[in-house]
Amino acid sequence: MAQVFFDILASTFGSCLSCFPGSPTLKINSRSFKILRLLGEGGFSYVYLVQDTSTSELFALKKIRCPFGAESVAQAMKEVEAYKLFSRSPSIIHSVDYSIASERSDPQSKTVYVLLPYYRRGNLQDLINANLVNHTRFPEKRLMLLFLGVCRALKDMHHYRPSGRGAAQGQGQGDPSGRNPEMRANGVDKNVEAGKQRRGKRPMETGADEDDESEQQQPLMADEEGVPGSEIKSYAHRDIKPGNIMITDSGAEPILMDLGSIAASPLAITSRSLAIATQDTAAEHSTMPYRAPELFDVKTGTVIDTKVDIWSLGCTLYACLVGKSPFEMRSDETGGSLSICVLSGDWRFPDEGAAAAAKKTAAAKKSSAAAAAAAAAGSGAIPSAPPDDDAISEPIRDIVRKCLTVEPAERPDIDELIDMVECVIEELPDDGTA
Repeated sequence: MAQVFFDILASTFGSCLSCFPGSPTLKINSRSFKILRLLGEGGFSYVYLVQDTSTSELFALKKIRCPFGAESVAQAMKEVEAYKLFSRSPSIIHSVDYSIASERSDPQSKTVYVLLPYYRRGNLQDLINANLVNHTRFPEKRLMLLFLGVCRALKDMHHYRPSGRGAAQGQGQGDPSGRNPEMRANGVDKNVEAGKQRRGKRPMETGADEDDESEQQQPLMADEEGVPGSEIKSYAHRDIKPGNIMITDSGAEPILMDLGSIAASPLAITSRSLAIATQDTAAEHSTMPYRAPELFDVKTGTVIDTKVDIWSLGCTLYACLVGKSPFEMRSDETGGSLSICVLSGDWRFPDEGAAAAAKKTAAAKKSSAAAAAAAAAGSGAIPSAPPDDDAISEPIRDIVRKCLTVEPAERPDIDELIDMVECVIEELPDDGTA
């Protein structure tokens, strides 16, 4: 209870932690850090801005509470594995260090601390919010260059080439892949088994059986050892959204973050229980306004693959252009269910609605009246309507439309999307982007 109380207190007053001279400190293995303020929270995790007491360097510290024992520790360690898995990709966030601690009040309850780089500019959602407040918008070329960077980072997940044995060393308390003896004794492998035993003692409320639920928690790197370096594997992020795309301090490059939702791809849904387990996992880890329709209603006999990320990319690009997810926008307009909007592919650009059409008609009539007046005055010059600063280029609209195709097979894959984006960037006029 003491730990829960601290988290609630930190959530409420986290932004003011730096105001107190005695800011709390904690240790991650051999390093000591001062907690400055709360950066964000969600579910059982909190992210703090911390400062190394020796070097004064700033980091983001993710604290993942695991109140359900071994099963939730296994899920947290899956995220730690992912940081190692993609450590060679410069556009995917990596962990600096991590540790697992037992809570004093309850030894069975663990907390996983993950030390991450800190990006001063924040994330893409912060930029979207700033645009909304300031009534500004992204220059299209700059936006598409950022979007291209996100696509290329995602390609490293969709076409992952294992490094083979010994290519990367574990960080923190052992190797998070589960191959280190210390981690086997206190980490992924036994946690998964313990999780199975726990599930066997409680009623199966959702109808998903043990094997199907445990498949959702299998270590990402369990079978990587000894895999030839040329064999390409595939992973889906499953939670692409503006809030999970950090911006480097230079402002030029995106960094994919929050790897707790990553899953091996493709996943064949071979039973009803696996469908339920997959749907439940998506409901917990994939943000609703950016979640692909096949994750809302997982059907037996289908395959869940990396096309879920293509859908989320389309939602993300739309949010950068308009200010929110297309399905949030449509749900707000109609007052209907967001999930029904997603499943039916019901969305539109702001200037495609009935009200927008009426506005365009009125503007056209006004322009025609002005032109007639000018002609009657004998000026010989026909004034043009003022440019529409909110207009979205048609090639960019087309990318959004192709990503937001309800049928996964009809969406482009990541390579096709990158080619499309590169072509659009070449066609866009220069907006001063370096």
